[in-house]
Amino acid sequence: MTTRRQFVGLLAGSTATGLLPGCATLPAGSMAYNDGFTRARPESVGVSPAAISAYLDEMQSGEMHSFMLYKGGHVISEGWWAPYRADRIHMTHSLTKSVTACGVGFALAEKRFGLQDKVVSFFPEYLPATVEPNLAAMTVEDLLTMRTGQVREVSGSEWRPIKTSWVAEFFKIPVTKKPGTEYLYTSAATYMLSAIISKTTGQNTETYLRPRFFEPLDIRGYEWDPDPHGISPGANGLSWRTADSLKLGVLHLNKGLWNGKQVLPAGWTDFVQSPFTKDRYGAQWWLGPDNYSARGLFGQFAFVFPKDDAVLAITSAIKTGFTSRTYKHFPAMFRAGKVANDDGALAALTERTKNLQLLPPPGNPTSPTAARVSGKRYAMEANEDAIKSVQLDFADNRCRFTLVDDRGTHTIDAGLGRRIEGSTSMTGNKLHHEYQLDSMRVVAGGEWRDANTFAMTWVFVESAFKDTVVCKFDGDRITFERSVNVNSGPTTRPAVKGSTA
Repeated sequence: MTTRRQFVGLLAGSTATGLLPGCATLPAGSMAYNDGFTRARPESVGVSPAAISAYLDEMQSGEMHSFMLYKGGHVISEGWWAPYRADRIHMTHSLTKSVTACGVGFALAEKRFGLQDKVVSFFPEYLPATVEPNLAAMTVEDLLTMRTGQVREVSGSEWRPIKTSWVAEFFKIPVTKKPGTEYLYTSAATYMLSAIISKTTGQNTETYLRPRFFEPLDIRGYEWDPDPHGISPGANGLSWRTADSLKLGVLHLNKGLWNGKQVLPAGWTDFVQSPFTKDRYGAQWWLGPDNYSARGLFGQFAFVFPKDDAVLAITSAIKTGFTSRTYKHFPAMFRAGKVANDDGALAALTERTKNLQLLPPPGNPTSPTAARVSGKRYAMEANEDAIKSVQLDFADNRCRFTLVDDRGTHTIDAGLGRRIEGSTSMTGNKLHHEYQLDSMRVVAGGEWRDANTFAMTWVFVESAFKDTVVCKFDGDRITFERSVNVNSGPTTRPAVKGSTA
């Protein structure tokens, strides 16, 4: 294990270039997306297909979106629960922190700043009138290891609505304990690492990492929007493919090497898994039994198993209990010894992973009420979501749902008896961990639960979020209800009532 002192001693010899791995063709159903990994039978690296199936059994009570299992240089099993797909990006939430940590490693190697540099030294323009001793003592290493001494955690959802400086927000948080002494997980710490990268390099973290990390690993098509001042959020906000989470894990598994070239600074991957908080946290990576992991809210993971030459990448919408259920199967499934080929078990696993579905097809597509309410505009009563009106138009085996609020006019087309895909600007930040994008991919379907109740499911397929929208009709009146599968706050919005205008 590389200590801080050992890592600092290795910095001078590090490089930041790499080559792409060879391309391989993905299995059917992957939308022809080539991720660069080769495939192999699980048994060839000592893993039973039945053991993988048992893990999928374990997780089927939750909402899995994808998994990729890598061992011995190959992907040995993978699957996406439709409408999620291999070629789609997926919001990673705090898994982003482990990517920002790569930026810190590069910046340290380039001597842009040092681990013991004081945080206050970078931002004199945002400091409070009185800098207390604990704040003055806080270092880059304290940010990196989540030992800032601050009094409370900050979630990304807290700062996302703020349009003023997030650096200034950081310095408003009291530092009640001596930095470096006590662990407290907070997205504010990683944001400040990203801000320091921006301050010292003249580039935001995404731009800085592009030639050093994203391009060498052939990670493309990702999204990572900056904050209102052009700084990459650092702690969250990155959306990329499941294969990209796997690449992050494989890069760390191989000690920063990619296709035989040193991409990350030598010693960095040992440093980030050092137990700065015993059995819990390293440097922007979580520590587990015989593994360390990049983790994001609602079950976004890249588990690295160094002793087993393996990585498990996952996207999901599971709020709690994920790691304990995973550890029931990993790393034990890697340690069964020599495994004979089992064609039946492999065929069953392959058939299962080819046909994974997030949801059953929508139910009843028709009701006499559809013709009566179609095309009518419902003016909504005063409500805290500032919804002004809704309208449902039924035609051509679909319902076009239109909502007008203080952000504008938003539409979603929902299939009847099927699901259809489109893009929408639909407001949803209060249900979506305060994310509000101007355009989101959505797969939507609708069904009549009874003669006067129409329900839609909106799957925002580049995120963990799946909304359920219920419209109840009573004469010329409507009740509009909306809920979500996972959220850091409430999962249901207050019902809104309206009547035909």
